[in-house]
Amino acid sequence: MSEGLLGKAATMEIPISSNGDAGSLPEDDGLEQDLQQVMVSGPNLNETNIVSGGYGGTAEGIIPTGSIKGSLLPPPAPRGPSVIPSAAAAGRMAQPDAIPGSGLLPPHPGSGAAGEEIVRGIAGEKFDIVKKWGINTYKCTKQLLSERFGRGSRTVDLELEAQIELLRETKRRYECVLQLSRALAHHFYSLVQTQRALGDAFADLSQKAPELQEEFGYNAETQKLLCRNGETLLGAVNFFVSSIQTLVHKTMEDTLITVKHYESARLEYDAYRTDLEELSAGARDAGALCRMDAAQSQFQSHRDKYERLRADVAVKLKFLEENKVKVMHKQLLLFHNAVSSYFAGNQQQLEQTLKQFHVRLKAPGAEKPSWLEEQ
Repeated sequence: MSEGLLGKAATMEIPISSNGDAGSLPEDDGLEQDLQQVMVSGPNLNETNIVSGGYGGTAEGIIPTGSIKGSLLPPPAPRGPSVIPSAAAAGRMAQPDAIPGSGLLPPHPGSGAAGEEIVRGIAGEKFDIVKKWGINTYKCTKQLLSERFGRGSRTVDLELEAQIELLRETKRRYECVLQLSRALAHHFYSLVQTQRALGDAFADLSQKAPELQEEFGYNAETQKLLCRNGETLLGAVNFFVSSIQTLVHKTMEDTLITVKHYESARLEYDAYRTDLEELSAGARDAGALCRMDAAQSQFQSHRDKYERLRADVAVKLKFLEENKVKVMHKQLLLFHNAVSSYFAGNQQQLEQTLKQFHVRLKAPGAEKPSWLEEQ
C-alpha cells in the first residue's frame, strides 16, 4: 500500500505560485485548460504579442504573453521621465576608454604602428642632418686651423681676392665720408637755427629801438637771407648723406654678404679636397675605394658650389663698381655746386642746383620733423 502511495505521489504535479506556496486547485485547472487550448490551436504568426521562432508557418509550443495568468517574471520597474543624452555625453559613451578630464581619445586600432613609423622616420632624418652638419663642421674647422698654422693649402684667386680687398677698403673710406657728412649736416642745422633766432632778435629790436631801426633792419634781412639759403644747402647735404648711406649700407653690404658666402664655400671646397687627397694617398682596399667614391661625390658638389659663388661675386663686383661711379659722380657734383653757390651768396644758382638734381626741400612749417631731427 505504501508503494502505491509513493508511486501516485511521484506522478502528481504540484503547482507552485510566485511566493512559493501551493496554489488552489481551481486556479490550476484553469491554467491547464489555457495551456491545452494554446497547444491545440497554436498562435498566429501575424500577432504582435507573441515571440517569433524565426521561421514561417505555425510555431507550436510558443505561448502568447497575454494568456499567462500570474506570470513568474517580476513586474517591470517604473519608468521615470525620459532623458535624451547630449552630443558630448553620447561621444563619451561611444568612447569609454577616453581619459577623463583630458579630452584625449584612445588611438585608433592599427594606427599606433603607423604613427611610430612616422616618428621614427622624422627622428632618422633629423639625426642624418645633425650628423652631416657635424662632419662638415669638423672638416672645415680642421682645414681652417691648418691654414692658420701654415700646414694646409688653400685655393686662391688672386684677381678676385684683390677686388674683394679693394671693396672692403673702399667701404671703410666711404663710411668715414658718411660720418663726416652727418657731422657737417648736424652742425650746419644748428647754425641755421641760430641764424633764424638772431634774425628774429634783430627784427624785434628794430621795432623797439628807433635810433637803430635801420641798422637792426639790415642785419635782420641779412640773417633771414642766410637762413633761407642755409636751409637750401642743408637739403642738398641731407640728400648727399642719404645717397652715401644707401651706397654703403645696402649696395656694398649686399655684395659683401655674397663674398662671405663665397669664402665659406671656398673653405668647404678646400676641406673636402684635402680629405679626398688623403684618401687617395692611403690604401686601396674595398672599404677605401667606397670611401673614395663618396668623397669624390662630395668634393664635386662643393666644387660646383664654389665656382658658382665665385662667378656671382665677380658679377656683383663689376656692377657695384659701375653703380658706385655713377652715383658718386652725381652726388659729388651736387655737393660741390651747392656749397659753392651758398658761400658765394648766389641764391639763384643754389636753387637751380637743387632743381637740377631733383632735390625736394621740406615746406616751411611742416609738422613732420626733418631728417636730422629723426636721427
